[in-house]
Order: sequence, then C-alpha cells, then structure tokens
Amino acid sequence: MLTGSCLCGAIAYEADAGLTRIVHCHCRTCRKTHGAAFSSVTAVPREAFRWTRGSELLGTFESSPGKFRRFCTRCGSHLMAERVAQPVVLLRLGCLDTEVRDRPQVHIWRSDGAPWYDPKASFPELPQGLS
Repeated sequence: MLTGSCLCGAIAYEADAGLTRIVHCHCRTCRKTHGAAFSSVTAVPREAFRWTRGSELLGTFESSPGKFRRFCTRCGSHLMAERVAQPVVLLRLGCLDTEVRDRPQVHIWRSDGAPWYDPKASFPELPQGLS
C-alpha cells in the first residue's frame, strides 16, 4: 500500500500497489512543473488508486494533449499525472508518505534535460541546509 498527500495535508490518496519502477523524468514540462532538474515518478494501476481526502481541492492542468496533472489548489503540490485512457497513473514520489527505500531505475528525456544538472556528478551531502 502506498499513501501520499500534499504539503498542506488537505489532499491525500492511497494505492493498493507497491513500487515497481522509479523513473526520473527530465522533460521540459516536468522541469517546469516541479521547478527542478527532474521529476521522480512511479506508475500504479489506475484501479488501485483512490483519493482519500480533499479531492474537491484538486486542480487540473492539461500539460500536453490528453495528459492531466493533478495538484493541490491550496499549497500547489503536484500529486499525480494521468492520461485518462491509460491503465496506470503516475505518482510523484516527493508527495509519498510511504517510506521509499527503492532506488531509481532509469532517467528519461535526458535529451531535454537541464544543462546545469549532470546525473553522473557527485557532490558533498549535508544532513541539513547551509548555515
């Protein structure tokens, strides 16, 4: 079972599914949507997914023909994306409340990637922010 929610907690969901594959998408649309170098997603079967709280607060943006991104209209968290005719929905890993220990399996749309981000580069890791 996977559970997730937005930043303000107004919207929540669950999916009777596990993680099958974690993908980092570098397409321009994902970068713009999340304000980051990429978006981390996993697909779950549509029939396993359900909103458990706050669905009336969902906003929707059709980012490309037939692809709908669902987000919280209060805090702006992007929760999931879907193509309504597809058998899966895409969950945004940053909004999962379930602890994720799996590692990403693939980077997609690297041809569209931010020139300032190199997934092969390593940097120092700090337990908290800079002081």
